[in-house]
Amino acid sequence: MQMFETDWIARWALYTPNKLALREYQRSLEWRYGELNERLDALAHFLKDEWQLKKGDRIAVFSKNNAEYVFLFFACVKLGVILVPFNFRLMPREIDLLLGDAEPNVLLYENEFEQQMHQLQSIGKAKLFSLDLITPFLTDKLEEKPIPTTAQHAESDTVMILYTSGTTGLSKGAIITHKMLFWNSVNTALRLDINSSDHTQSYAPFFHTGGWNVLLTPFIHHGASHTLLPGFDPEVILELMQEERTTLLFGVPTMMQMLADSPLFKDADLSSVRYAIVGGSPMPIPLINIWHKKGIAIRQGYGLTEVGPNCFSLHQDDAIRKRGSIGFPNFYIQAKVMDDYGIECSDNTVGELWLKSPVVTPGYWRNDEATIASITDGWFHTGDMVTRDEDGFYFVVDRKKNMYISGGENVYPAEVEAFFYTHPAVKEVAIIGVSDDKWGEVGKAFVVLCEGMAVSSDELFEFVRGRLAKFKTPKYIEIVNEIPKNEAGKIDRKKLK
Repeated sequence: MQMFETDWIARWALYTPNKLALREYQRSLEWRYGELNERLDALAHFLKDEWQLKKGDRIAVFSKNNAEYVFLFFACVKLGVILVPFNFRLMPREIDLLLGDAEPNVLLYENEFEQQMHQLQSIGKAKLFSLDLITPFLTDKLEEKPIPTTAQHAESDTVMILYTSGTTGLSKGAIITHKMLFWNSVNTALRLDINSSDHTQSYAPFFHTGGWNVLLTPFIHHGASHTLLPGFDPEVILELMQEERTTLLFGVPTMMQMLADSPLFKDADLSSVRYAIVGGSPMPIPLINIWHKKGIAIRQGYGLTEVGPNCFSLHQDDAIRKRGSIGFPNFYIQAKVMDDYGIECSDNTVGELWLKSPVVTPGYWRNDEATIASITDGWFHTGDMVTRDEDGFYFVVDRKKNMYISGGENVYPAEVEAFFYTHPAVKEVAIIGVSDDKWGEVGKAFVVLCEGMAVSSDELFEFVRGRLAKFKTPKYIEIVNEIPKNEAGKIDRKKLK
């Protein structure tokens, strides 16, 4: 089996040991590539010697963004250990389901979430540790120069498992390999002109592929630098963009709007920024104009956890002319639009987007059924309905079936509906996304009660609250006599809307 170069930080430690690699804003810490690599080697030896971790073992993490998280990931890369980020907004019941699937050897948590850890029922063989055990490797003096970790890996080896909400109601663990990270970095650099002089801020959560793979891993591959933030703070980000001379900015339209609404935006010197990369949903033309007047070009794109995620890019010159488009497929990505019968659609015809590339996942963790259903001859079925115009530009027409996005989080009604059914009074339930000024969309549940049962909407709210993540919890619950069905007897969600 051909070995594959995966330790990008070790390479840059050799080439440019004194170049900035990473900063953490909260604690005013920073690391050059040479020092960072030595500390990662020390951490890798600790994981191997103290926790007896070996290639293929798994470390789950329940934490907000911090330097410990990043150190842990790149130490895992050295060892061949698989990182499994968990969404820190999940409730103990939901974490238990992921623990049962991933079966990690170690579960690390940020101290803020210690109470949730004590409520877990399915810890299994996993050792439970505070993320504080990683902290000494960030700043403490190393007693001696650690021996470099020289483990070699195949390009097909798994580096990360990222859980995505499933349309069947169960989360699926998308397998992320070294091959995927490499080719995503190549694709990203070719379209965004990434080089070792680039710098940006990192604030997308690490349980999302965007947190790791839109800019962080491509930047590390190219010897560029990052400043880590625990979350999105418009004022802090605008200040840092000026102080640190940010070259690329990544955000979803809501973030771009919040930055533009900040009182600091008008006078902020953002002249160092080449362009902003925007994904998640189309950016409104008035907002594009605001950023263009500021001198910042907008590059809209498209991607998903299982592919890329940097799959499409719309050049800034076409931001207005082809508004709403995701542009062209990136360099090493093939795309086609398919109908329900597996026949390729002609231009300007709506169909499902299929993608083929070295950045396509090999499948879902321990879920052959979902893998087979999602991949045909190397083509990944995205579930997103798109069109391609006569110029070759792609447009997303609708989201994945029934899914809605609340505050940037994908919510699949089937998962929430399955939990509602555990209430003895619920006979039938259907959940849709409805517009919300703050979150973009929120859930609305339509509930039919069992005959003879009397339960109020408030009582159902109390049943759900605290047992589902807040972004999954419907904002509205309406008790109805029946739920509309279509000719096939399935719930007619269009009528509900």
